[in-house]
Amino acid sequence: MKITQSLRSVPLTTAIVSSHGFPYDRRFMLIKLHDGNPSSPRSKSQVNGNLENMIITFYPELVLFLQRIKPSNSTFTVTYSPPDGRSKSLEIELEPKVAHLEEMDVRLHQSPAKAYKMPERVNAWFSECFGYDVMLVYLGQNQRPVLGNLSPNAAQNDGAASKSWLSTITASISSLTASKDVKEEGISFADVAAYLVVTEESLRDVDSRLQDGKQMDVTKFRPNIVLSGAREAYEEDYWGSITITPNKIEARSEVTEIVLTHNCGRCVSINVDYSTGKPGTGEANVLKKLMKDRRVDKGNKYSPIFGRYGFLKGPAAGQVIAVGDEVMVSKTNEERTRFGRSSVRNYLRAQLT
Repeated sequence: MKITQSLRSVPLTTAIVSSHGFPYDRRFMLIKLHDGNPSSPRSKSQVNGNLENMIITFYPELVLFLQRIKPSNSTFTVTYSPPDGRSKSLEIELEPKVAHLEEMDVRLHQSPAKAYKMPERVNAWFSECFGYDVMLVYLGQNQRPVLGNLSPNAAQNDGAASKSWLSTITASISSLTASKDVKEEGISFADVAAYLVVTEESLRDVDSRLQDGKQMDVTKFRPNIVLSGAREAYEEDYWGSITITPNKIEARSEVTEIVLTHNCGRCVSINVDYSTGKPGTGEANVLKKLMKDRRVDKGNKYSPIFGRYGFLKGPAAGQVIAVGDEVMVSKTNEERTRFGRSSVRNYLRAQLT
């Protein structure tokens, strides 16, 4: 789970599910402030006036910021850890009071929302770390609309043949004491969906492409659910939904279903060296290795696929899932789904340049 979009993830063992993701997951976002015309390699569609959403693809130094939740006082700590070892930290409220914060319009991957500009002490701290002006914005109770055919409603008519498969959740996922209120369908500052599911079997395939026994860091793929026990790598390309059943006997009736609507196209962010905050080179170019045979989505043909985007189905909001729960693939598709929104597809293509 990530509290802030593009910063490092927070490992936890249980999570409360909701229609827009786990509590606190990607509720904040960093924005770069440009003077005059933005000097950004990104397309104009990704820059809103002089404001630019910061993502690892274009700002790899984001990985030098670590996050840690402090449930006892409802805060989280961001620690900046540059290669020179001069670390410094800042404590921020998990749920800031927004009454006195400036409201502003934001847009991520063409999906708009209202957000709140965090206080100057927060923005000044981040600006000092980066060496240029940035601001942290908070989504609050707002949500972003799900675009195109990514939504579960658009996926309902996909043809599928039902199969079964058991698995164990091995991801580190959120364990938080947030509100269990059911919200309308929408997402946070996650890229395009509330959940991103990957498997350890597919991760091992990536490992096999690396030299000297190196292993791929799964957090570079930014999942919030990791499963183990698939029969083969990339079997999940065809999954239509998964059903999670708690291991605890007293909670066995609280089944959680996640509809998987699309495969996740990858970009150069998976190449970033987390120790230096710079793009990886040579053997670190994992994207190039996956390009050889993982460009399998006809709607996103320039991006290799790893993982599935998902959304909560039915009245499961407020239920708890945990590492060790049993997972069954409750629906499989006869063909791979096709990523279908042109504006989002063009964004993903731009990441590869």
